[in-house]
Amino acid sequence: MPFTPARKRTAVVLALAVLGGAALVQCGPDDPTGSLAGTRRTSVPRALATFYAQKPAWSPCGDLECATVTVPMDYAHPEDGRTFTLPLNRARAGDPGARIGSLLVNPGGPGGSGVAMLEGGGADLFGRRVRDRFDLVGFDPRGVGGSTPAVDCREGDPAPDARDRAGTGDRAYSSGLHPRTDEERGAALADADRLAQACRARSGALLPHVGTPDAARDMDVLRAVLGDEKLTFVGFSYGTSLGTSYAELFPHRVRALVLDGAVDPAKDWYQRAVDQAAAFRAAVDDYARQCAGIAGDACPAAGPDEIRRLIGDLYERTARDPLPVAGTDDRIGLRDLHNAITLSMYTPEEQWAELSEALKAARDGDGSKLAALGGGQDEQRRHRPGRHREAGPAYDNSEDAFTAVNCLEVSRPSDPQAYWEALDRADRAAGLYGPPGVVDELVCRTWPVTARAPHTVDAKDAPPVLVVGTTGDPATPYADAQGLARQFPAGMLLTYRGPGHTAYGRSNACVGDAVDGYLVDLRPVPAGTAC
Repeated sequence: MPFTPARKRTAVVLALAVLGGAALVQCGPDDPTGSLAGTRRTSVPRALATFYAQKPAWSPCGDLECATVTVPMDYAHPEDGRTFTLPLNRARAGDPGARIGSLLVNPGGPGGSGVAMLEGGGADLFGRRVRDRFDLVGFDPRGVGGSTPAVDCREGDPAPDARDRAGTGDRAYSSGLHPRTDEERGAALADADRLAQACRARSGALLPHVGTPDAARDMDVLRAVLGDEKLTFVGFSYGTSLGTSYAELFPHRVRALVLDGAVDPAKDWYQRAVDQAAAFRAAVDDYARQCAGIAGDACPAAGPDEIRRLIGDLYERTARDPLPVAGTDDRIGLRDLHNAITLSMYTPEEQWAELSEALKAARDGDGSKLAALGGGQDEQRRHRPGRHREAGPAYDNSEDAFTAVNCLEVSRPSDPQAYWEALDRADRAAGLYGPPGVVDELVCRTWPVTARAPHTVDAKDAPPVLVVGTTGDPATPYADAQGLARQFPAGMLLTYRGPGHTAYGRSNACVGDAVDGYLVDLRPVPAGTAC
């Protein structure tokens, strides 16, 4: 399942960055904010003591501060000397005298860079009260972005000046979105197996150690080196999986968790894929209805049925003959069209109008605007699922990290027939949007590391956790937020009634006030709250 961040961040991986918290006067036990500064650190296993005792060396990096933190590669054998070095950055609290502590943030993915998120202005997503009271801390999870070592699944020459940077998401689809014939299915398996083999060849030693539970353990090291007794965390999309894992591993060390755009760990691989596909289809239907209600010629067709028919015709057309990109020798294929449409569902307030213009141009034979929506513009990259690799000498491993982490998230079958049956079911359940999600899963079929089984959350001692769900979320369906909130003993569900992926920082003041009140004051969100 392609989790997604849809958070404001740049596509460029920056220089390593880290954060640390200055110790302030400890607040008394009746402090409603649960201030964390200067409090006693929780005891840790002796073998991990040196990691927990690190003191990051901060240095300026633009408007932020940066440093690095080292974590063990294998938490079962921390003494073996193998480590990851994680980059972090922080935006210091605007009101140091009222500082509560640090707030870790993850933008999603998997494969999304928290460092790049903050460097790209991600602090603006948070309310003023939150920015005044917390140091906002971004980090690149193990194997991701600027962490070292990082997952590398390149095929062929890995030289840093190599110009061919086709990402894993691009080279996996030569067989199309819905392989039906034996030849197409053979090509799909070959594409997926070749990618899995490339990951094994270049990063085999890392692959067992880049899963979500280990990244959550890293968050506990970060909590300690930042000087916080308990963790305050905001995770978007896949970041909700990180927060959930942290609550399962360290329930007594949770201060506040905001899980926005939730992933339900109880779902199996197929249910995740088909539910997401159905949510994308519903989002496109919503776009078609709203577009058709606009006066004039802003819409690519007269009514919602006509818009859906136009999209279906474009799928068939590009499958036969890719669309030319005006002024270039490039052409837009079926995967590019699919990406352009689905990615436009993440931030409708920004991109539905652009999608309408792109569909009108495509209707008339020009694919250039679809190319831009599919990931060719810097603005779009901020909302991608952490799956873009930029052309040129700088290597962006976000697609590789996505694959490596995603294949560990939930177990998949090894028998190809299971996928072909799932393709047909997904087609019936979600039409055009069903089969691609199943094809995406083929790479995990031969993954060399055993994935987690679906499971319900086991965090019975965790304090109240806030889950935020968007009713029209295309990437992480609202039902996932409902399911995740129910699995936490003290889970609170905050509903945003609207379209788009995630809610905090892009929806309305009702959502912002509820989240800010929980983060700053630990104020409960009443059951049934909807914005």
